[in-house]
Amino acid sequence: MALSEHGCRKEQKAGAREVLERLRQAAISQSADDMSRLYAADAVHEFPFTRPGAPSRLEGRDEIVNWIAAGWNAYPLKYERYRTLAIHDTGDPETIIVEQEAIGTSAATGEFALPNIVVLTVRNGQIARLRDYVNISAAAAAMGRDR
Repeated sequence: MALSEHGCRKEQKAGAREVLERLRQAAISQSADDMSRLYAADAVHEFPFTRPGAPSRLEGRDEIVNWIAAGWNAYPLKYERYRTLAIHDTGDPETIIVEQEAIGTSAATGEFALPNIVVLTVRNGQIARLRDYVNISAAAAAMGRDR
């Protein structure tokens, strides 16, 4: 906690890097409750590169978390950790660009590393917007599919 100008304690909101780490932990533990606490009620989660039949935009915490949780149940992927390749600051102190790999195991194919780039914007300590540039071919291969 920080001190206000009057010497009173005030709670600081989590920044983008801290929220990124919480997001990763929620994905590793597959916790819908933790995921729900991370997203703002009016958050937007986008997939600029997607496959036919998959959404390119999810709006609102409930839609986002329900879609993520359904994916945990439907797909054989289990994230175990993330490898950060780079984190880039932007002109907005609440937005970062993350180059990373999700490392884990697939019931269908064994170990995998899914490269992606995330543009994460945090407002008031919660995710306001997340653009997930996931490698669709790598994700399909990890799930044992052609595409």
